[in-house]
Formats: sequence, C-alpha cells, structure tokens
Amino acid sequence: MEYLEFELPIKDLEDQLQKCRVIGEESEVDVTETCSQIEKKLKEAQKDIYKNLSPWQRVQLSRHPNRPYTLDYISAICGDSFLELHGDRNIKDDKAMIGGLGKIGDQSFMFIGQQKGYNTKTRQYRNFGMANPEGYRKALRLMKSAEKFGIPVVTLIDTPGAYPGLEAEERGQGEAIARNILEMTRLKVPIITIVIGEGASGGALGIGVGDKVLMLENSWYSVISPENCSSILWRSWEYKEQAAEALKLTATDAMKIKVVDGVIKEPLGGAHRDREKTFLAVSNAIVKSFEALKNLSPTDLISERMDKYANMGVFKG
Repeated sequence: MEYLEFELPIKDLEDQLQKCRVIGEESEVDVTETCSQIEKKLKEAQKDIYKNLSPWQRVQLSRHPNRPYTLDYISAICGDSFLELHGDRNIKDDKAMIGGLGKIGDQSFMFIGQQKGYNTKTRQYRNFGMANPEGYRKALRLMKSAEKFGIPVVTLIDTPGAYPGLEAEERGQGEAIARNILEMTRLKVPIITIVIGEGASGGALGIGVGDKVLMLENSWYSVISPENCSSILWRSWEYKEQAAEALKLTATDAMKIKVVDGVIKEPLGGAHRDREKTFLAVSNAIVKSFEALKNLSPTDLISERMDKYANMGVFKG
C-alpha cells in the first residue's frame, strides 16, 4: 500500500501494530492489550484525518496509484459478461477510451470510460487516461449502437483532460467533444454518468452528459486541474491548495451547486482501501439510477435531461 503525505501518521501506527503482532507471534510476551491500544489510536487517527480532508487532499486521493480504474470497476461489476468493442471506424482504436457491452444481472449496459495505467508501460499505452478525438468518436459510435438496440449507457469518468497534443488538434479534438455533448443531450436511452476519479474539463464532459450524474466521494469535477489553475492565476504551481479550494471541485461542492445528482460514499480512507465495497456501491448506484429512468419514454427522457442542463447556472438576483 502506498501512502500520501497526509496519511503518514496512519502509516506509522499501522507499522507499530504490525511490529507489535510480530513480537506476539515470535515470543511468549502477551501483547494483546498493547495491540488493542494501537488499534484504537489507529481508528481515531483514520477518522480524524479522513473526516476533515481539504479539497486538495481529495484531489490527491482521486489520483492515488492504488485507486481502482474503469476496467477494474467493469470487471468487478460485469464479470465475464463484458465484451470490449474497439475503434472509431475512421482513424484507429484509442486505448485511453474503452467501451463495450456488459451485464448487471439480466440487464445489458453499454459501458464507456477513460482508462489509466498502473505502471510506466501501461500509463504510456493508455496515454495517461487522456483521450484523442478518435476516442471520443469511438465513444459516440458505441452510444449510437446502444441507442439503436435500446441499451442504457453507463459512462465512467477518470481523466486529467483530453489529450492536448498537436495531432489531436489537427484531427479536431474540440469538434469531437462538442459533437459528443450535442449527441448525448438527445440520445434516446438512459445515460448514467459516474465520476470515479479525476473529472477534468472538456475531457470529462465529452462523455459526461447524463440523466443521472454521480460522483464518488473522493473524486473531483472541474473546468481545470488545481495545478493548471494555479499556474495561470499565480504563474506557479505552489498555490494549488488555494486553487483547489476556490474551484469548488469536490463532490460535496458539486452537489451544492447542483452540477451532480448524487454522491457515492467510499470506504474510510478511499476506494482503494476496500475495493469490493466500492465496486458494490457503484453497481448498486447504477441499478438504482436505471430503475428510476427505465420507464420514461424517450421524449420525456430527453426533455428532462435538457431541462436539467438548461437550469444549471441560473442565477436569481
């Protein structure tokens, strides 16, 4: 397990607990009471740290190297029923954007999401979760297929942003994202969107228009990352904590300003601390959201979706 800077007091206590147990196993000394005291301190430290996280600390948790990624969720939720589909039928297959058909129970869903890597080789292969225009066009192709067969769409967002390279701009990155936003507003099947990690800028919005938009407790959703915001406003990355605070990017903030419809609770310490519990919570959230949407006619579905987005940012003086 890797630890973030603010988690070091927890690491120290966990190390002490481990040593205490080893002493108990290797010698005749009764360490039960000492171990229980350390366990008590550990629980208090965990509650104290994780219940008072700053926005920047939540950003750090959303990027935790042990945090589950899109394919982890899909594998856990769908099991062997997931069939990955490739390519945009135009340029190539974008490895940063994955998609395919999968089942939860007897209900089929079209899953689409950004995929990051877990080591240097796979991070390069997945382009750090930054999709090119062909990734967004692949996503749109899959959504249109889902619409044709009446299959609901589930999108899982986890990206530091759309790829900003020259070749991406040449192939129409802005157009691809704008086209997806337009088409998603009028898709005739339910769309359930979940921010599972980083939800940065247009890269997230390209698959982020949904009837139900949910966020995991330690994810973030914003027009820009705190570091980039800091470098633009203060010409330095040093003010990223202030930027994170000002951007109102946490799940709680997004709920307050009605950008998202719900927050999925994570286990204490983040999704990576208890993956199975997190997978179950996400699966339940998908099923619950689908139950609320499945009886709506396509006309009502589109109408409610349009109204939801039209009402965002309305200010009454």
